[in-house]
Amino acid sequence: MRNSGSTPEPGGAAQVRPRRKRRRLLVVLAVCTLLAGCGLVAGGYYFDSVPTPSDLKLPESTTVYYADGRTPMAKLGAQNRTIVPYDQMNDSAKQAIVAAEDRTFWTNQGIDFKGVLRAAWANVSGGQRQGASTLTQQYARIAADLRGVTYSRKLREAVIAWKLDDAYSKEEILGFYLNTVPFGRGAYGIEAAAQTYFGKTVRRDAPAARQLTPAEAMVLCAMVKQPEADPADPEGSPGYDPRRNALARQNSIDRWNYIRDGMVKLGYLTPQQAADLAYPDTVRPIDKDAGRSDLDRPTGLVVNHVLAELRQTEPFRGKPDEVIRDGGYRIVTTVDKRVQDAAEAAADIRRDTAPQAVRGQPRNWQAALVAVEPGTGRVLGYYGGDKGSGADYAGWYYDENGETRGFGQHPPGSSFKVYDLAAAVRDGISVKQRFDSPDTKEFPASGRTRGSSAGPIRNAERASCQPDCALWEATVASLNVTYFELTEKLGTDKVIEMARQAGVESMWETVRGNPRPQRVDLRSDPADEVAKRFSTEVGIGQYGITVQDHANGMATFAAGGKRADAHFVRSVTKDDEEVWAEQLRTTDLGLDREATDQLDWTLRRVRAAELGNGWDSAGKTGTWQAGQSTTQNVHTWMVGWTGALASAVWLGTTDGKPLRTRGGSYEVYGSTGAAPIWRQFMTRATAAMKLDPGKYRFGEPKFPGETPEPTRSAPPPPTTAAPTPSQTPSPSPSSSSPSPGPTGRPTSRPTLTPSLPPLPTVSPTRTRGPR
Repeated sequence: MRNSGSTPEPGGAAQVRPRRKRRRLLVVLAVCTLLAGCGLVAGGYYFDSVPTPSDLKLPESTTVYYADGRTPMAKLGAQNRTIVPYDQMNDSAKQAIVAAEDRTFWTNQGIDFKGVLRAAWANVSGGQRQGASTLTQQYARIAADLRGVTYSRKLREAVIAWKLDDAYSKEEILGFYLNTVPFGRGAYGIEAAAQTYFGKTVRRDAPAARQLTPAEAMVLCAMVKQPEADPADPEGSPGYDPRRNALARQNSIDRWNYIRDGMVKLGYLTPQQAADLAYPDTVRPIDKDAGRSDLDRPTGLVVNHVLAELRQTEPFRGKPDEVIRDGGYRIVTTVDKRVQDAAEAAADIRRDTAPQAVRGQPRNWQAALVAVEPGTGRVLGYYGGDKGSGADYAGWYYDENGETRGFGQHPPGSSFKVYDLAAAVRDGISVKQRFDSPDTKEFPASGRTRGSSAGPIRNAERASCQPDCALWEATVASLNVTYFELTEKLGTDKVIEMARQAGVESMWETVRGNPRPQRVDLRSDPADEVAKRFSTEVGIGQYGITVQDHANGMATFAAGGKRADAHFVRSVTKDDEEVWAEQLRTTDLGLDREATDQLDWTLRRVRAAELGNGWDSAGKTGTWQAGQSTTQNVHTWMVGWTGALASAVWLGTTDGKPLRTRGGSYEVYGSTGAAPIWRQFMTRATAAMKLDPGKYRFGEPKFPGETPEPTRSAPPPPTTAAPTPSQTPSPSPSSSSPSPGPTGRPTSRPTLTPSLPPLPTVSPTRTRGPR
């Protein structure tokens, strides 16, 4: 009797034989493939040119810091990466990554031969492709940008790994890997991951409380397996970021336990230490606004100016921005975090921290503020708008293509009179010298007569000293008649030269046939040549300047007439080596102590400049009107200084329309619009800087030759009616085109590339005048 268990079914032998033949054939093919692969490996080892770690240029994010050199302002670059040398890392990540990804790392030859064979077999048998690799192979894959899990890729990966293991120590290779591998959330390398997920560092020289712990390192190293969610199924395959969803958290915990067990097996932890470890629940939430860390915050505008400034330095001139952004530099700016916070709190009028007078006003209201340190030119605070990718209302700069960007020129109105006054006291004109100051006055030499299209000059305000006012009284009352006469007396070239020397490097002129004012570089030609492009109205603030330039001018006067170039960068370093450092230079305006004291003495009497906090302060308001209205204003200003801080504030509209309050009032002036912002900022910024106001007191002038009698021009004939507001401006000396009169005009945009669409052109008309 046959044993049915040992007897094949009918036809069974015939079926087994073909299966055995097919298996033998597959083995032969695999052997041939492996032999061919060995040839490829051998050939590749000697002839294949592949990038090694020393050749590999890893994109490393550049970090922009506030002036303290510790507080980050922004991360730049395509990848968030901060390289830390292996010997400067603590042990937490080194041990966790080996336990997670390659437990034979310290003993293998850089290649997982079984993995290569599995990949070869899977390749020829049609099985699932294999992706397991050693840490060395994983680094090789990243270094050579090898994608996919094909057999040929595994062979090339093995070649590179073999070379790496021959050429470098295990410690070096592990350092390469930890500085290269992605961890998700845009973090590349262990240091960026530690900062992103825990706000910590892997540097062993950091305080212990700030160093990444083993438990935290295990969470990070778990993410290497799948740094990001699968785009095709983000909920079902979310990866290992515990903050992504419940499944991802469980994945992370499971992987964390696996790594913990591996650390015990490798001797990194004792069983008791492992049992005492707790899964950390301190992973930071996913920041949905993470992109705002560079250009979408107000400080993004600072970054724009930083990059523009560095493009002009020797290390970076003529090079693309990627060299800076991806170069792993450490850029320390001049911006003081305390001052910047005060600037944003006051000038961002959408915030609840803004002064009550400007808070919650219509959406077309916009403010800009720049603060500069006297004597150094360091920009301590800069607010040109609420995001770096938007319009810059405080200044302008060149982008990487050499195009001008910015939106920051505005007619300064009476705030420009500070430069007239400085030019006067430098020329020996005492602030107690008296001037005819009637409500209305003709100036034939400048074409401002009753018979001219522009008409005479009119004061926008009245003062008790009229019609015979000392220069200081006319300054406090902001009398246009007095300052127009002063500008004629000095000459427009002296006024422009004073502004230029103090820090105003650009001014915008009106050119016939062009609806936009054109920028004039005041440094390009001698003052007498530049002056030909502007009329006497320059003395009462007709021509646009930037908030940044105006702030630097105020810093010059705060420093006693010592002008420094305004700048944003203090230093650039890489790998602790200096690449570039600020060059602090000052030039002297020629203001002696008596002139400086008279300037301070006069401008500290402007009521809007009073801080009430123990600091000596000086300042000047300004207003520029538009249209035919005698009350509607487009631009308001407040500028001034203490001995330690100078700033300029502009408040206007984004669309060129008059400032109109939420309640419907057009009564918005320098004293009620920009001045509250300036006072709040100056008060809070000086308090935050913790400086002693007693060390920054103003001097008292001696007024030599007390109150000399001026030579007065004949008073104008009496009039029975004021000039009508329909008068049109007089021509500029440099052009036959109409020049807006001293009382203002609607906003026009500069030639700089604006971030907002161009505005409709409005013909300038006469109004009462700047305030």
